[in-house]
Amino acid sequence: MHATRLTARPAQNQRTLRFNRDQLVAVSLAGQIANPLVRASPYRIGRDGVLQIVPGTGGIVLNRRVGDRAIGLAGDHVEPGVALRNNDREAQGGPGAANRALLALSCIGNRVQVTSGPAMGAVGTVTGKHGGINHVLVDFPPNILRRLRIGDRMQVVSCGQGMVLLDFPQIRALNLSPRLLARWGLRPHGRHLHVPVTHFVPAGLMGSGLGRSDGVLGDCDIQLSDARLRRRFRLDSLRFGDLVAIRPFDNRFGPSRSEGMVTVGVVVHSDSYVAGHGPGVTPLLIGSTQLLRPYLSPQANIAFLLGLRSSETSSLSSPPLAS
Repeated sequence: MHATRLTARPAQNQRTLRFNRDQLVAVSLAGQIANPLVRASPYRIGRDGVLQIVPGTGGIVLNRRVGDRAIGLAGDHVEPGVALRNNDREAQGGPGAANRALLALSCIGNRVQVTSGPAMGAVGTVTGKHGGINHVLVDFPPNILRRLRIGDRMQVVSCGQGMVLLDFPQIRALNLSPRLLARWGLRPHGRHLHVPVTHFVPAGLMGSGLGRSDGVLGDCDIQLSDARLRRRFRLDSLRFGDLVAIRPFDNRFGPSRSEGMVTVGVVVHSDSYVAGHGPGVTPLLIGSTQLLRPYLSPQANIAFLLGLRSSETSSLSSPPLAS
């Protein structure tokens, strides 16, 4: 499996792809900052049989954001920034219906406004969707993260589901906001769409998340138990927010291995000690390898593309601990 290498151009120099802008519907969604959760036992049994007690999902992660390393943390399924869910119970729709709407309709790059608490009025960005625990992940600058409180309410201005790329209708867009589409640096070249990514991932490494029937309610994990493949595909360098290409992989109707298909998605949570789990990827673009042509670009990370961080303030080194 060989990567297509092209010279990356700055995203701002690319013309924006045509899409069905006038048909998209913007919807306001609500949620609250979720508590961290520990199940009956605080231990996680690693794939090596070693027991671990480390931070996991939920809460407000103060010292990890998109652009930071997602591998090698003293944590399991760590969600950078804020974990958001909707605990409201509506008269119709049954338990969890409001949260499923939040999860299904939020798109990567959507803006989020804090509507209660000390940081009311602050604006963040949707950076991921974590299935199973069913959280929407939101990035804020560090000074805002420190002012947020568990239970603070937020409103997501969702827009993007239902997007059709008018020049490439055979390529499926999922969970992709117009904001990210405009800044990604996608390059039409004849009948091909060239897509910058940081890594190529073989479909055989995909684990938890397989078996779902949709691509909008979460993510699928990259298993990192094979040391040889970790080295070959540079997977130890994965960062939160990296845009990666998984092939042969089809995520239009749920994740599955499929020859001739490629899925490009964003890394949303950290690695895991647990067998079958690893850094999660939320899908964004799915299409035939005859149409969708990923190429390697080290800056293909939503932290840089969306202006959430500069490349100088983000690296593979660990940021300082929160005081």
